[in-house]
Amino acid sequence: MTNYVGIDYSLGQSNVDKATGIHYGVISQHSIPYEYQEDFEQYYGEPTCPKCGNVAVDYEEPKHEEYEAYTEHSCADYACETCKHYLDSQYVFSEESLGFSYERDGYQLTNCLDSDIFVLKSPFYTFAQYCSPCVPGAGNLDTPVENGVKTYCLGHDWFENGKAPYPVYSVADDSEVRRA
Repeated sequence: MTNYVGIDYSLGQSNVDKATGIHYGVISQHSIPYEYQEDFEQYYGEPTCPKCGNVAVDYEEPKHEEYEAYTEHSCADYACETCKHYLDSQYVFSEESLGFSYERDGYQLTNCLDSDIFVLKSPFYTFAQYCSPCVPGAGNLDTPVENGVKTYCLGHDWFENGKAPYPVYSVADDSEVRRA
């Protein structure tokens, strides 16, 4: 374990919960087992028209009933008010997930960079090294530091063998949480 705390490139201005003073955490998706990520909700973006790229809105009768079908077999799920046609759901969302989120059990997680998990809220915290300039002000959960920045983290139950690679503390009462 390193003693180097790193540099707060945000100067205390970003990636910190202003209400608690606890910094957001960043951890590699590869640091937790894949099966623990199965409950993440995938995000496919806002509905957009495949023809013009403008926002697609929910189809409404009678407002959109004079619109033409985007394809011969289109269902009327969405409408493009610019192109004046209605569209199936399959045409208005990205085929690939653009990100993910998880909100449950006191956690609020989302994607960060290409393969990291951003811990925006948690019932737990630890002490970690500041992240690089890529996520200024956040704590790097893959580099715990005893005297580091107070950082939201994942609890023991997110890791194989029920043991986090860092000490885990309760946000509620600052007590250390031992593994189950």
